[in-house]
Amino acid sequence: MTAFSLGRLEKIIEARAQAGAETSYTKSLLDGGLPRIAKKFGEEAVETIIAALGPDRAALIAESADTLYHLLVLLHSREVRMDEVLSELERRTAVSGHVEKAQRPKQD
Repeated sequence: MTAFSLGRLEKIIEARAQAGAETSYTKSLLDGGLPRIAKKFGEEAVETIIAALGPDRAALIAESADTLYHLLVLLHSREVRMDEVLSELERRTAVSGHVEKAQRPKQD
């Protein structure tokens, strides 16, 4: 198993956000603003779904990596830290999924 983590990826994104857009894809995404970042994340999520429905395991792995990267760029752009997301996951997993979902505020 690899020692790479989402926390490490988060730190790489933070560092690359300080680079120039001409040398950093991350910086060019961030310079494009939230609409560009969200669109790219959505595209990668759809590509992951398509790969999941196909027979190519390697394609699913590659698209999942793209999706996770773009999610972390999106979170960075909104100043949301991975530890905040993990804390929310920890809170949710303290009870069953059915109970947790029933406790969520109702959306209009």
